[in-house]
Amino acid sequence: MVTLVRRRPRGQRGRCRFAADPQPPGARSGLRSTMADERGSSLGAVRWRPGRHGRRDPPAWTRSLAEGEDAGFFGPGSAVWAVNGALPTLVAGIRALLLQTLHPGAMAGVHDWSRYNEDPLGRLDGTVRWVAMTTFGDRRSAAAASAFVSRLHEHVTGTYVDARGVERSYAANDEELLRWVHDAFTEAFIGAHRIWGGPIPGGPDAYVREWAQAGRLMGVQDPPTSVAALHEEMDAFLVEAKPDERVATAVGFLRKPGLPGLTGRLYPILFGGAVASLDPHYRELLGLRRPWWPAVTLTRLFLAFGVRILGRMSPSEQNARARIARLDGEAVPAPVTE
Repeated sequence: MVTLVRRRPRGQRGRCRFAADPQPPGARSGLRSTMADERGSSLGAVRWRPGRHGRRDPPAWTRSLAEGEDAGFFGPGSAVWAVNGALPTLVAGIRALLLQTLHPGAMAGVHDWSRYNEDPLGRLDGTVRWVAMTTFGDRRSAAAASAFVSRLHEHVTGTYVDARGVERSYAANDEELLRWVHDAFTEAFIGAHRIWGGPIPGGPDAYVREWAQAGRLMGVQDPPTSVAALHEEMDAFLVEAKPDERVATAVGFLRKPGLPGLTGRLYPILFGGAVASLDPHYRELLGLRRPWWPAVTLTRLFLAFGVRILGRMSPSEQNARARIARLDGEAVPAPVTE
């Protein structure tokens, strides 16, 4: 969803925190406390990253997914678990960020409030954690995570000039912006999975229909429930697209975010796959060209290698399955901690 960095107006100093990092009330917020207090990055919510000396432990908060009193909004066998728990989400996240820039209101929010260029992993951490809690958590945890994001976005407001040259106001919790971000996320994830993922129970329409619940939790009224309705709604939004200098700057950063170490060296494969997998109209609006090299094939090889290293089931899903087994009275495996 909208993952902005909340900060004070320019010219004032003050501590900022990540608006999409759904820590429970009372917990310290911000990337620094997340990294220091929770072993590993929230990137491990769905998949955690290999460290220099082997796999890093998944973040401690993933153990909370073994707790709760119900199976959640989705559960084993759902289309959402099949898509959001699979490794193509690595590419889907990049696709989603690219698509989100095409709404001038969303881009204005990023420009005015976000420090994505200073801390790209921190911005991604908050998003991944929200996705994991909504996908694999029980209903109370999923609703609480979404409500926490909404509260932190209450002060993310401003103005922007639309494609017609008219100044308009925006707020991160505006239903229009929430709808666009939800639609872009849904298209990005289902699009990536259709290329690089496995079978989806019930097909792509089932994913759009099920993931609509995540949109409702964030305040989207009547989100699309089929692929056709999703694309129809996105086409209507893109009539107002404004591919300007702000978009070009954001896309340029997404192309070369300056990630450290091995992650930075491998990232161009994922970015190339994300660009190649976009609809040609989206690429044109973003000012991108399909890579000349076989980006889809290399991304497929990269993801296949990732599955061999990381396994097919994330710590989040394993802990969620442990919760459901406990509720069903089955033998419960210990929560995944390493």
